[in-house]
Amino acid sequence: MTFSMKRVMAIFQKDMKDLYKNMYVSTTILMPLIFAFFYGRMDNLTVEVHYVVINLTLAIVTAFLQCSIIAEEKEKNTLRGLMLSPATIPEILGGKSLVTFILTVITIILCAMLTGYEPANMGIVAIAIIVSSLFYIALGTLMGLISRTLMEASVLILPVMFIFGFGSMFRPFAEEYPILSVIDYLPNIQLIELATAVEAGSGFGDVLGNLGIIAAWV
Repeated sequence: MTFSMKRVMAIFQKDMKDLYKNMYVSTTILMPLIFAFFYGRMDNLTVEVHYVVINLTLAIVTAFLQCSIIAEEKEKNTLRGLMLSPATIPEILGGKSLVTFILTVITIILCAMLTGYEPANMGIVAIAIIVSSLFYIALGTLMGLISRTLMEASVLILPVMFIFGFGSMFRPFAEEYPILSVIDYLPNIQLIELATAVEAGSGFGDVLGNLGIIAAWV
């Protein structure tokens, strides 16, 4: 069976309608926007502060939305019917992931506007965020398959929010507790380091290592 973009878009439209009706899930998009609004009122924001909001968006919007979309299908017993439809697994995952990806991009753009973030090299940063999004979409898919209900998905997202959303806050403790140095290799920390290097004038070749680590997580 060949890949059909029509079936992908049909699944995309269906999930967008379902998401619009589920206010519990859709309102999670407001959380990073609220953070961005308050941070945007501060002066001289550092790159780390901008990426607290962006990493929070990736953890909450990207991972949780993807997780909840799949978990809700399982809870309503509609995922099995979808699997038995003419749509293939890549088409099903493609349609659902497209919803998450588009909402992630929109949310990050809005957050960047609220905080006033203007990267020195938009191209490199955009590539890094897109690659990071793939990781969080994959993580959300995995959690969605593990979750049996939407409530379970809400619980599973908490460690993801803690580790990938606020993990950068634990970096100052790495000198005192060497075991915490492992967080330097997390995708959210690599994204911050990449963005910091870009602001310092680094080119694409200089941040290939950071991109490689993020890609390895994917």
